[in-house]
Amino acid sequence: MAFAATVSGTDGQNALGTVPCATGGAALSDCPAELRRKEDGTATLAVILPGGTVRNIYFEDGKPVSSSAPSPVSSETVGDTLRIYIAPGEVFELPAAAVASQ
Repeated sequence: MAFAATVSGTDGQNALGTVPCATGGAALSDCPAELRRKEDGTATLAVILPGGTVRNIYFEDGKPVSSSAPSPVSSETVGDTLRIYIAPGEVFELPAAAVASQ
């Protein structure tokens, strides 16, 4: 996981890097991602999936609540890792602390 400092021109709240992700039952691979935090405690994780589609995952209070996919979102925390599932076969992993409420 390589979330880094912000890039020039952003509001100072974005983190850029990669997150492990997979689609269609494939093995996890590193996918480019951007985590956008907001002052109200919500966040959006934008991930570029293999094939180029961007999946947005929306967080409230450190938990994924919805996404840009029409399917429901579920998640589990394993150790310090938040694992997010979007049917029918998308999986994302990131440090739980990355989206924890401030």
